[in-house]
Amino acid sequence: MTAAPSDPATGFTCGLDATLRVIAGKWKPLIIYFLIQGSNRYGALKRAVRGVSDKMLIQQLRELEADGIVTRRDYQEVPPRVDYTLTPLGHSLAQALVPLCNWGSDNMETVAEIFSERERWQASPTAVASRR
Repeated sequence: MTAAPSDPATGFTCGLDATLRVIAGKWKPLIIYFLIQGSNRYGALKRAVRGVSDKMLIQQLRELEADGIVTRRDYQEVPPRVDYTLTPLGHSLAQALVPLCNWGSDNMETVAEIFSERERWQASPTAVASRR
């Protein structure tokens, strides 16, 4: 692959650039992953996407909605009931993420070992000095 100049019509350098701009953010791929299984209410997404703050989850959902990936349905009830669903564009993006999910599942142990090793050498001042 060679790097292509930015397309003036789209502002993207390639298809991967367009994709990464849509899924940019720590939580968006996980949100999409949990929505591919069907509609989810906010609370269910909050429990599924462990570690995300309310503020960040709301922000990421709004961005996905603005990008045409997610549809938000507000039932106008008290207490509030809102659910989120993937749009057809969102489903096609989710299908594109499936190979990444499979790679992660297939290599989870190796990646965990690598991250563990990285944490050890980042925490050790002698390890950092010896790497220079």
